[in-house]
Amino acid sequence: MTKTDVLKKAQKDRIKFVDLWFSDILGAVKNVTIPIGELKKALNEGIWFDGSSVEGFGRIFESDMYLKPDPDTFAVIPWGEEKTARLICDAYSPDHRPAPVDPRSTLKANLALLHKQGMEFYVGAELEFYLFRRDGDKVIALPHDRVGYFDLGGDLALRIRKKMCKRLQEFGIEVEAGHHEVGRGQHEIDLLYTTALRMSDNILTARMVIKRVAEENGLYATFMPKPIFGTAGNGMHVHQSIFRTRKNQFSNPRDSYGLSQTAYGYLAGVLKHIKEICAITSPLVNSYKRLVSGFEAPVYICWGTMNRSALVRVPRISRKKYTSTRLELRSCDPSANPYLLFAAVLRAGIDGIQAGLKPPKPVEENVFQIEMDVLKTKGIDLLPRSLWEALNYYQKSKLAKKALGDVLFQRYYDTKMKEWEEYSIQVSKWEHDTYLELY
Repeated sequence: MTKTDVLKKAQKDRIKFVDLWFSDILGAVKNVTIPIGELKKALNEGIWFDGSSVEGFGRIFESDMYLKPDPDTFAVIPWGEEKTARLICDAYSPDHRPAPVDPRSTLKANLALLHKQGMEFYVGAELEFYLFRRDGDKVIALPHDRVGYFDLGGDLALRIRKKMCKRLQEFGIEVEAGHHEVGRGQHEIDLLYTTALRMSDNILTARMVIKRVAEENGLYATFMPKPIFGTAGNGMHVHQSIFRTRKNQFSNPRDSYGLSQTAYGYLAGVLKHIKEICAITSPLVNSYKRLVSGFEAPVYICWGTMNRSALVRVPRISRKKYTSTRLELRSCDPSANPYLLFAAVLRAGIDGIQAGLKPPKPVEENVFQIEMDVLKTKGIDLLPRSLWEALNYYQKSKLAKKALGDVLFQRYYDTKMKEWEEYSIQVSKWEHDTYLELY
C-alpha cells in the first residue's frame, strides 16, 4: 500500500484513531495513539516520541526519536468502541537515520544483504502457547482443559482457537493451521510462510491478538517457554528458505535430502553459530527450563529429517513441490523478539554460505536416548544450559555484533544480564524444600 492508499482506506473505513506500534528490544509492543487528523503528518513526517523510557532505546540525553509508519502494515483493529487502525513503525534518530536500537530497522539492514543479490528471506512460524484459567484479575497456572495432542475434545478450546484464527485473518495474517498441542491447555497456531519482515510483524500482532481473545473468554494466554514443571514447553519452530524471484535457492531435487549447496552452507552456518545467538533465539531465564538434555527438547546441535530431537530438521515436502523445501530451526521460543531472531539466524546462515561451510553428517536416531560420552564421540554438542551461559557466548560473538550493530548488541547484553542477575539472587520454593530443614 502507498501513503495515498492508507489515507483513502482510513477514510472509507471511517477510522477515528490510529495506533502506531513499534517494538522495544525485548519484542514488546509499544504504542502511540494519534487522532485520524494526524495520520497524513505521521505518514509524511513521522511522529516524535520520548525514547528514553523504552526498554533499551535511549538515555535521558538522547531521548528524542520519531516513528515512521510502514503503509503496508495498515490494518483495522477488530475490537474497541472507537474505530481504530494500526500501523507498525520503524524508529528513527534525530539525524533522520534508522535508530541503531530499533529491532525492525536492524532486521531490514540484514535483509538488505540478500536484497542486493535479488533474493528474499522467507519464514514460517509455529506459535505454541498455554491457556490458563483466571480467578478475577488473578491468573492461575492451571490448564483450562484436559485433552492432548491433536485432540478434538474441549469445545471451549476449539471455539477460542477458531476465534483467534479469525481475528488474525482480519488483521491480514494468513493462518496455515491450528491444533491442540501435547500439554493440557496447550495450543499451536501456525502462521503461513511469508517474508521475514512481514512474519516478524505478524508474530508481534499474533501474540497480542491471542492474548486479547483469551482475555475476552475469561482465560489467560501465555507464551512463557516453560510455564509448568513436568509439562511440555512452548516452542516456536521456525521454517526458513531463501528465494530468488520464484525459485527456492534451498531446493535441489537430485540431492538425497532435497537440499542445494546454498542450503547446506546456510545449515552449516546456523549450526556453527547457534550457541552465540542462543541468547536471542531463547532469550529468557525460563527458556532454559525448556531446553534440557535427556528429553526430546531440541538441545542437540545436529540435523536430520526424521529426528525431532535435533536442532534443525529438513521437513518432508509434497511430491515435486520443490518451492516448499526449507530448514526448520526448533530451539526458538515464542518469547523471542522476532526481528532480532530472524536477523541473527539469517546472518549465521549467510556466513555459512559465504564461507563455503559444510554441515556434519545428519543424525536420524533419537539423540536424547544417546549417552553423553557417545554424543561427544559423534561430535554432537549441546546448546547452552542457562541464560548466563548463552550470554557468555553472545558477548564474545563477532557475528551477533554484526547482526545487531554495536549499540543494540551492547544494549541487549546489558538488559539480559540484568535479568540474569535479578534471577540469581532469588530464593525459590525448591531451595526451601530441599535445604531449609537439612542445613
